[in-house]
Amino acid sequence: MKAAVSIIKCNSYEPSLVQERARQVLDLLGGIEHFIKPQSKVLVKPNILMSKGPESGITTHPEVVRAAIKILKEIHCKIFVGDGPSVFGKYVENVDGVYEGSGIKRICQEEGVELVKFDKRRMYEKFPLAAWLDDCDYLVNLPKFKTHELTVLTGAIKNLFGLVPGTYKTELHKNYHDANEFAKIVVDIFELATPSLTIVDGIVAMEGDGPASAGKLRNTGLLLASSDCVALDAVLAKIMGLQPLDILTTREAARRGLGTPDISSISVVGEKLDEVTDKPFLLPTMTFRKRIPAPIMILAKKMVKYRPVVNHDLCIQCSACILACPKKVMSVKNNRVVINYRGCIACFCCLEVCPQAAIKVKKSLFARIIGL
Repeated sequence: MKAAVSIIKCNSYEPSLVQERARQVLDLLGGIEHFIKPQSKVLVKPNILMSKGPESGITTHPEVVRAAIKILKEIHCKIFVGDGPSVFGKYVENVDGVYEGSGIKRICQEEGVELVKFDKRRMYEKFPLAAWLDDCDYLVNLPKFKTHELTVLTGAIKNLFGLVPGTYKTELHKNYHDANEFAKIVVDIFELATPSLTIVDGIVAMEGDGPASAGKLRNTGLLLASSDCVALDAVLAKIMGLQPLDILTTREAARRGLGTPDISSISVVGEKLDEVTDKPFLLPTMTFRKRIPAPIMILAKKMVKYRPVVNHDLCIQCSACILACPKKVMSVKNNRVVINYRGCIACFCCLEVCPQAAIKVKKSLFARIIGL
């Protein structure tokens, strides 16, 4: 049987509309009981990157989380909601602050479900994952449709990186900063914690230098769902104007046989894919470097360079970037955040966690001359 991905148009976050369209996008796939057994324990995992309100487009919108909760409550599930957000700067060890600022805490209180922290973990071969995975029967994945400076797309597969608790994410970025190696780690997590169901918040998406404050919002007006994360990310790639295997996590997951990347082998139900595909997304600055053939990149790597730079007019010195930096090459000197580029590995964790969009990507002169 073909992998199935459902797509429904939803042009606003008005609560009753989101609820209606969320139910429709699941009914196209056979309904919630096709994926989740009634009266089971379910971990709902949104994307809650930082303490930014829903209007920022950085996190999964609270109304999408509410819609998933309500549908699960209809089959009498015991529901837990949680994520491992970036808790750097003034939010260090303050996950509650991130939950509250994103609006997720309010939704969980209103719906009477437990909002949990990933403070307990179980060690796997290379990394720990949240122990809540062992405590629950099912994982429901609620990613936000965004671009990502390192992985190009943060969708169904990449959202699972949030299952790594606390600041251990920084260790993984330090040890696997090459994009190909990092993609393998993300797919390792996906293979260990494969969701039973994924619903993508694509009502307002993000393009450009996502996945945080440096990205640009884009009204795509879509909810998507599938039990196959690889197929779902393949569809998201097509909507972005890319080929599915341009996304390293999709390519790696497909190589391991973890899902279906071939659009011709995916049954797209609901909206037609070509009718929801508009002009291509504005891609992250470093995307073009990833698409250069490896032999050419080896020759050009000394001249084609990208590095983070701080816009001091926007910087509020919250220290988020300093604490997120895996190599600890950022510091404050003379009341300015500075970067020691000798140790910088261009992982762009600093860009991802900056709440003010004060960190940008700078290209080398040669990269600009040849249009990369």
